[in-house]
Amino acid sequence: MCLSLGGLVFPALAQSQSPIKILVGAPAGGTTDTMARTLAQVLGTQLGRSVVVENKPGAGGNLAADAVAKAVPDGNTLLMSFTSHAINASLYPSLPFDPVKDFTPLTMVSTSPSILVAHPRLPVNNVKELMALAKAKPGQLNFAIGALGSSLHMAGDAFKMQAGVYIVNIPYRGTAPAVQDVLAGQVDLMFAAVGNVQSHIKAGKLKALGVTSAKRLAAFPEVPAVGESLPGYESSAWFGLFGPGRMSPDVTKKLADAARAAVHSPDVKRRIESEGATPVGSSPQEFANFVDSEIVRWRKVVQYAGAKPE
Repeated sequence: MCLSLGGLVFPALAQSQSPIKILVGAPAGGTTDTMARTLAQVLGTQLGRSVVVENKPGAGGNLAADAVAKAVPDGNTLLMSFTSHAINASLYPSLPFDPVKDFTPLTMVSTSPSILVAHPRLPVNNVKELMALAKAKPGQLNFAIGALGSSLHMAGDAFKMQAGVYIVNIPYRGTAPAVQDVLAGQVDLMFAAVGNVQSHIKAGKLKALGVTSAKRLAAFPEVPAVGESLPGYESSAWFGLFGPGRMSPDVTKKLADAARAAVHSPDVKRRIESEGATPVGSSPQEFANFVDSEIVRWRKVVQYAGAKPE
């Protein structure tokens, strides 16, 4: 089967010598990169093709997304994206691509809740006490933000919006320095990926106040979900595989089926879970519906926060 685009004809997912590329809009070593590399090897086995990961960080994932949006829709260039794909739709005043029309959703690979942590000297031990303190001292508490516009930034702003509290954001260029300043007591609080703070919680260097998943996490059964004190609150990062828009139904199905089989394979599931994440493997339509709902959801939070890109 061939695909026509602008008068040119391309083979649909051709069995060429060149590998399939998965572009990642984040640096090597981060969670998005890890998810892509975890998936790539098994996806390659499923497709009988070599699959390589190429990092193209910058602009909150927009550089990689733009490259995929403009790629030939033959299934040989894919995007491993993350929550910012939906957040950026309203965070950036203009984008060089349409986050819906210029992409073909294939599958959600995984979701990853975060955890709300505090420096031990902060006189609160749970979310209810935190909300009471924040209301008593508006603007006197602060959140460390690893990256403006990130899912963790939005988790904090969604918390403030729903709780009706004012907590000051302190932005950092990266999660590591943000965590270090909370550990040092320079900043009171932060929402962090579980993997980034798990050892510090267990060592008693940080207090865990709540998890952002709908239910408690198996790794921290004693830590309540934030939603237990703030009904309706839930915020998880997600990671998903996209192709360029206008991919043929045949190519879309072949890639989506292979990606879902890879996500559900024992090795990939185990590696995803070791990152504190939950494997998903949704259908293309389920993933498309989810992305649409996320764009609407995060628009409200971005507008509330008045957030601007770095």
